[in-house]
Amino acid sequence: MISLVLILPPVLGAISLAARNKFINRVALLGSAAVLLFVAFVQWLSIEWFWLPNWFLEYFRFDDIGLYFFAVMALVFAGVSVYSLFYFKEHNLTAKQEAVYVIEILLFVVAMSGVILATHLALLWVFVEATTLTSALLIYFEKKKSSLEATWKYVYICSVGIALAFVGIILLSIGSESVGSLFFSDLYQHASQINPFWLKLSFAFLFVGLGTKIGVAPIHAWLPDAHSEAPSPVSALLSGTLLNSAFLGLLRVQEILIRAHLEAFSNFILLLTGFLSLFVSAVFMLRIKNYKRMLAYSSVENMGIMFIGVGLGQPGLFAAMLHTFAHSLSKTSLFLTSGNILHDYKSKRVDDVRGLLKRDPATGWLWIVSVLSIIGIPPFPIFISKFFIIKAFWLNGESWLAVLFFLFIVIVTFGMGSTVFNMAFGDDPSDGTGKIRSALSAYAPQIVLLVILLIVGINMPHQAFDLMNKAAGFFR
Repeated sequence: MISLVLILPPVLGAISLAARNKFINRVALLGSAAVLLFVAFVQWLSIEWFWLPNWFLEYFRFDDIGLYFFAVMALVFAGVSVYSLFYFKEHNLTAKQEAVYVIEILLFVVAMSGVILATHLALLWVFVEATTLTSALLIYFEKKKSSLEATWKYVYICSVGIALAFVGIILLSIGSESVGSLFFSDLYQHASQINPFWLKLSFAFLFVGLGTKIGVAPIHAWLPDAHSEAPSPVSALLSGTLLNSAFLGLLRVQEILIRAHLEAFSNFILLLTGFLSLFVSAVFMLRIKNYKRMLAYSSVENMGIMFIGVGLGQPGLFAAMLHTFAHSLSKTSLFLTSGNILHDYKSKRVDDVRGLLKRDPATGWLWIVSVLSIIGIPPFPIFISKFFIIKAFWLNGESWLAVLFFLFIVIVTFGMGSTVFNMAFGDDPSDGTGKIRSALSAYAPQIVLLVILLIVGINMPHQAFDLMNKAAGFFR
């Protein structure tokens, strides 16, 4: 199964690039999405096929938390793949341009899969760097001046972050000289033998390095520009899967500190960064002028919430896993819907979008429902994850932090809600004469993702609960 994930998509992408045929492009893209969903489902059933050498499989493996993050990525990528058919048509891409898009996005997905499946810290670092290189090409795909600027900013900041993460790996190697391995299984088993000073110092560097990719404040400067300038399906992947894969890398490092009984140190940093991310997103959300940047700052907020969930220790871990799932699907729906809005109004400015429900009713309702999902209106699961995090504050005896948490959430909810409802219910500048109805692929992915979220929020299937619970149980 791992072989299908890491080998088949690049092969299909290469065939697409060589053939430069629109039908083959679509088969390669949708086929790769189907393969990832199939692998996630089969792994969920604990079925494995081996046809690669054992030494290869030692470096890539599905564990409980890796399977969970991979399943979320597969869902998001499937939605993005279907929406990309609308993106191809909307931008009148040639067969060659489509082929370039397909191979770039497939290489990006393989790089993220490598991060999720890697069993070795240095190998994980290599794939994190690969996500930077492959996603940079996608951010610049439309070749505009603004996208070029965003791409260079992204590459520069993330490269500095990755370099700091590499320093962290070196420091960890020094501290774990007696262990003699950077495989996560060995680091976990012999965590008590790692020198605490070097382990704390290495965590600080790895935290900043991977935190740069995750997009938490104050190391989030690349995120608003990249998310707003990338094509909408790429923005969905960046927010719904790239941030998650880097977050998983940090969680694997966090587990080393937990097993070394140094979690008080790492939890404090996670909580501090999480609240700082909430503060930054709340401030910017009140004066937002670009709706795609609004979604980017929402990603900063939600990654901060996940940090807080993990930083609260055992009581907040399930909430963090649930929030990861809910944020990824909600934000994917939002970014894909923002692509419809950009198609309808040819502008990313909030002030230029009015009367969305009149001009494109399907997009208008998707926009509203997706925002209700991301801000956590019942019965969407983000309401449940936030409730569990507030409960975790009380269980940890830190109820005063729950008040601060709730305050930031209210500010963000007000900022996003007022912006979105003004866009949806304002007077249409075209007086209703420019009513638009797009292809089914412009709406279907968001509808499916929102239905999944409603099912999980109203009556979570026990299979989904078990998957999340096992992911949270990764931490000892």
